[in-house]
Amino acid sequence: MAQGHSIDEYLETIYFLAFPIGEYRPQAPGSPTLAARVAEMLGVSRASAGEMLKRLEAEGLIERGEHKEALLTEDGLARAERVVRKHRIIERMLTDFMGYTAAEAHVHADELGDTFSEEMVDRIAERLGGPERCPHGWPVDTTFEQAENPELAPLAELEPGTKATIVRLAEHDGELLHWFYDQGLEPGRELEVRSAAPGDAMTVAVDGGERTVAQKAAAGLFVRPAA
Repeated sequence: MAQGHSIDEYLETIYFLAFPIGEYRPQAPGSPTLAARVAEMLGVSRASAGEMLKRLEAEGLIERGEHKEALLTEDGLARAERVVRKHRIIERMLTDFMGYTAAEAHVHADELGDTFSEEMVDRIAERLGGPERCPHGWPVDTTFEQAENPELAPLAELEPGTKATIVRLAEHDGELLHWFYDQGLEPGRELEVRSAAPGDAMTVAVDGGERTVAQKAAAGLFVRPAA
């Protein structure tokens, strides 16, 4: 992604890091700092991310916790949730009205986000019939998203023999998102874990065939394990 990201893009990124993990906790020794994680997801330098985090703190959108971790303030969370909702509705407009693929829609929604007002987004949502999820399975209603989080697990955490349904796909890595769709790993698709070992790629059965899923990809596939 290009340099020069807006405040809203940073808030959206912090929102993704905050949920479903929860509020930022102290990192384990050797773990990346918040600035490093934000920089990685946005494709910017750690210094640029650090400067923007200072700006967000000065504007009252994030605050430092007991262990210097960054927490979204009430105002920051409310704004981040509006940004996330807007992005997901624009994605649905691009797929449902304009015929873009789900992977393409994510890229264009990033580009278009600042051009739509809240009122315009509300009108789009109404015309779309009140979509419940974006093309990648993330709920438009962020309150519902957060309530649903405990029901889901990353594919990477499942044991061999476990059956599950794909619910959401991680969005921040465009190449990975395209790979998911190329492999038929889409929301609503059922799969079964055939083999898995800590740190190694997983093998899953899906659509009558098998797929090898690297750990990075498996961590970005959010599934609902079968009861």
